[in-house]
Amino acid sequence: MKRSVKAISLMLVVMFLAVMVAACGNSSSSKVSVGIVLPTKDEPRWVQDEQRFKDALKGSKYTTEILFSQGSSAKEKENVDALIAKGIKVLIICPQDGDAAAAAVESAKKAGIQVISYDRLITKTDAVNYYVTFDSIAVGKAQAQYLVDKAKPGQPLYLYAGAASDNNAFLFFEGAWQVLQPKIANGTFKIANSSEAAALKGTAKLTREQMSKIIGQVTTNWDANEAKNKAQTHLTAAAADMKGDVAILAPNDGTARSIADVFASDKAVTKFLVTGQDAEKASIQYVIDGKQSMTVFKDVRTLVKDAMGMAVAILDGKTPETTGSYNNGKIDVKAKQTNVIVVDKANVKSALVDSAYYQASDFKGL
Repeated sequence: MKRSVKAISLMLVVMFLAVMVAACGNSSSSKVSVGIVLPTKDEPRWVQDEQRFKDALKGSKYTTEILFSQGSSAKEKENVDALIAKGIKVLIICPQDGDAAAAAVESAKKAGIQVISYDRLITKTDAVNYYVTFDSIAVGKAQAQYLVDKAKPGQPLYLYAGAASDNNAFLFFEGAWQVLQPKIANGTFKIANSSEAAALKGTAKLTREQMSKIIGQVTTNWDANEAKNKAQTHLTAAAADMKGDVAILAPNDGTARSIADVFASDKAVTKFLVTGQDAEKASIQYVIDGKQSMTVFKDVRTLVKDAMGMAVAILDGKTPETTGSYNNGKIDVKAKQTNVIVVDKANVKSALVDSAYYQASDFKGL
């Protein structure tokens, strides 16, 4: 009898401890207020964002957990599910693939979580509540205008784009085409590396399908090695009249540096202008050294602040401030837009060092 009482007592203790552990587990899970999912740790931009997101919530009553998808939509879905299990109230997500991310955010919506699409728009779903973005069309326009302002009659033009899975790549290209197309139509630029773009040179406004055909030919997939290989292929196939003094629309800094290195190594290319965006440190050094012509500076500090401001407003039971909307193929998503700045050798110090975005000691020859 004594033995059975002891056994029952021991069992009750074990059950009590199990309940306590479960309660503690649930308590720690609920402490995560904002879940953040970023595309990859392999690009400087997203690592910088990670720290800025952490800094943005310092001193507040809210907490965050940041996970990286490492270029995988499947991993992205796992990350979102893990954050949902931790009791988040708001999800900030920069999708690896805008379409594929729909499944992840639909799970969040079912759990009653508000979703903020960050920098890239999640498409073809009604499970997105807000979008925080730079004006992507303005980015493309700024890149193209830089080339137009320095164009020479009959100049070869090489077009490159981001990933076809990223809605921003289409917006960047749309903005660039609006500025470039009149100069392509009148012969100022000769398209060197896209038969699809050349066939559409008389079309001022491209449909999504038409852009898809062009981007299909000139995509870099936001990958520096792919950009390098594509540029090498294009230059190898290029006729003599498509070399000399050329203009290059490169979609971002990582691809711009790779493309610039390829064009610089071709002796038949006497001079080139190449665009970029993101103001990565390595590209700022390229701009200072004259290897990259310009970059579009998107002050991520402001974007992070806007995204976290939205999240805190939601957590506080308020309606976040928005400045416009974007159609994602299913709904019009309310958006907060952040302005962009063109940076070249002339204003690199005032735009990036004087604003304390970078330190002068980060660069040589400034």
